[in-house]
Amino acid sequence: MAKTLLVTGSSGLIGGEVSDYFAEHGWIVHGVDNNMRARFFGPEGDTRWNQYRLEETLGDRFTHHELDIRDREEVLELLETIQPDAIVHTAAQPSHDYAAQAPFQDFDVNAVGTSNLLEAARRHAPDAPFVHLSTNKVYGDRPNTLDLIEKETRYDFADDAYRNGIAEDFPIDQSKHSLFGASKLAADVMVQEYGRYFDIKTCCLRGGCLTGPAHGGVELHGFLSYLVKCNLEGRKYTIFGYEGKQVRDNIHALDVARFAERFIAEPRSAEVYNLGGGKGNSCSILEAFELAEEVSGNEMIYDYDEQNRSGDHICYYSDLSKSKDHYPEWEIRVTLDDIFEQIHRGWKERSGTASSA
Repeated sequence: MAKTLLVTGSSGLIGGEVSDYFAEHGWIVHGVDNNMRARFFGPEGDTRWNQYRLEETLGDRFTHHELDIRDREEVLELLETIQPDAIVHTAAQPSHDYAAQAPFQDFDVNAVGTSNLLEAARRHAPDAPFVHLSTNKVYGDRPNTLDLIEKETRYDFADDAYRNGIAEDFPIDQSKHSLFGASKLAADVMVQEYGRYFDIKTCCLRGGCLTGPAHGGVELHGFLSYLVKCNLEGRKYTIFGYEGKQVRDNIHALDVARFAERFIAEPRSAEVYNLGGGKGNSCSILEAFELAEEVSGNEMIYDYDEQNRSGDHICYYSDLSKSKDHYPEWEIRVTLDDIFEQIHRGWKERSGTASSA
């Protein structure tokens, strides 16, 4: 008998990829999404197209549930009805800037919504592994206190102790997170606590820049997707601070789905993993411009705002040592070059925009 997976945020980048991946591997997937991204970011953030794609391509292996995770009674009722074998929670308000504009909504979606799901799982699916998509923003701006080296196109860590990036034991408090980072940290700690206190198999995946061709990048969220879209359409991209040398590690949604599969197959309680692309898939904004230009043949149009985003990391990439130690069969398979090519192709297919590439 096929196993059942509950995916929240199923119309989004990671949720959609997880739904595809598990359905293709024989699972029955129940997706939860109410297109709040369109309310956060307007028409360009709309994810209905991905919902309809999943329903069409996956058929009876996928069921969509139009549900708001802030609605506690509906969440409890759904978990009681489905009683899934595993849960992947990707639904979130994902933007620093939007969180400051709508703090109640941000906290209710990210923290309260996660709490609703955890308690519903404890009551109705206590044996189901619970995978939570957290964020590297739980570390606040503490990484900015590390000694950095300024190079021609990027910053990097000066201390050899961070040659592989930031590990899971890095401090998470007494730093500036943004309201988004704080609400995600509250959810992250709750996921850990349900693992420790109730012995539920939980993990927090503290993602770097999660990306892929299905990402509907907008200026407030979706670094590479939005950057490539600007390049493709000849839009002006704004660099906020640090001369465009700020560094991010980028992980394709498929590699996230593959890690979720490994955890669900061999679950642990109250684990955290820094799950980004690692140093090999890291790039600065300036380096991302070059890669986008190589793929499209279009020159990047941009301007510069000296004011960096509040709480923004100057340099961050994930130390993947723990992830690879616990799950040695898992590795990053989608390279940075592949990511740019796929995002470029994805935007062209969705928008019909011509390119010289």
